[in-house]
Amino acid sequence: MKIGINQISFYIPKYYLDLKTLAKARGVDPLKYTNGLLQKKMSVAPLSQDPVSMGANAALQILKSEDIKDIDLVLFSTETGNDYSKSASTHLLSLLGLKKEVRAIELKQACYAVTAALYFAKGHILQNPSSKVLVIGSDIARYGLNSDGEPTQGAGAVAMIIAKNPKIMVLNDEYGIYSEDIYDFFRPNGSDYAVVDGKFSNEMYKKMFQETFNRYQEKTHQTLNDFKALIYHIPYSKIGLRSLQMITNESEKPELFRNYQASIKYNQEVGNIYTGSLFLSLISLLENGKLKANDLVGMYSYGSGAVAEFFTGKLVRGYKKQLHKDFHKNLLKNRVKLNMKTYESLITTTIKQDIVLELDKEVLVQLKCIENQRRIYQKKD
Repeated sequence: MKIGINQISFYIPKYYLDLKTLAKARGVDPLKYTNGLLQKKMSVAPLSQDPVSMGANAALQILKSEDIKDIDLVLFSTETGNDYSKSASTHLLSLLGLKKEVRAIELKQACYAVTAALYFAKGHILQNPSSKVLVIGSDIARYGLNSDGEPTQGAGAVAMIIAKNPKIMVLNDEYGIYSEDIYDFFRPNGSDYAVVDGKFSNEMYKKMFQETFNRYQEKTHQTLNDFKALIYHIPYSKIGLRSLQMITNESEKPELFRNYQASIKYNQEVGNIYTGSLFLSLISLLENGKLKANDLVGMYSYGSGAVAEFFTGKLVRGYKKQLHKDFHKNLLKNRVKLNMKTYESLITTTIKQDIVLELDKEVLVQLKCIENQRRIYQKKD
């Protein structure tokens, strides 16, 4: 049975900070961000957007009535969840109008969890071929003012519908997996910001890419000649490029490097969105790259702590007709540029109980308030 991605889309908030503005404010050369990180902008969430609302907004772009009828499993991956007990998935039952005969679960393993969700979704559909699975990755990456990670912040969500006979990409069964018990990046209970060992995390990212890619090749006996594109989890775009350069160079495989540049186009404008990052790269590749049916795409997923996986997908004939390129282009085009004062206020302000937030009339789903410790969302009719 062929199982894979039937629909895919992303959502980002309407605000962004230009990294040249940040560089000037922090007294550093802008090239440190634009060339050193290969990043341009970061999405910044207003107080009325959180992982749940962003995930719902991403899902609403792809959900059709027949999907709502068939979805009986919702897997919501996030490392910036709102509650230690209630899963983000349960909010989506009402926000998306899903049926009650559904499993709704939240998954966590840093930025890797959506890849795990795809694995679980495939197993579910093998047992229930008529089912569909809604998979969401949604996060707000926040490191604090003047921190080393500040230029790699971001906010956004990716939503996918997984089904048999998919219309975009068949997910292959082979994979390379590798895990270690390390503390390269983590956020202890009660901490608003992650604790990051940047140099160590970069080393582990690249080491585990090599480990997982080698294991995949050992299983499949495939070589670089079999791939039309290799894409990566993108905490910042330069690290994916450095990883690609570990196994080949541009003169040998120019097509892989061209498609890598296509895959980071959206990430450069959005920043790090943790669980959704790899799949934002996939959307960017599909909408900006030059691929055709049956092309093989290799994908590297990394989640600090650490779990990594290399897996592949094969594109389906007519996949371009299923994309939402105009919607995504408009999201990026119609954003509002922030000054430093507003940016710093947004990422340091904590929402207080019983304060009704200012809402945007154009946004479908938003956080309205926190009332009696309950998050109340508003959906536009």
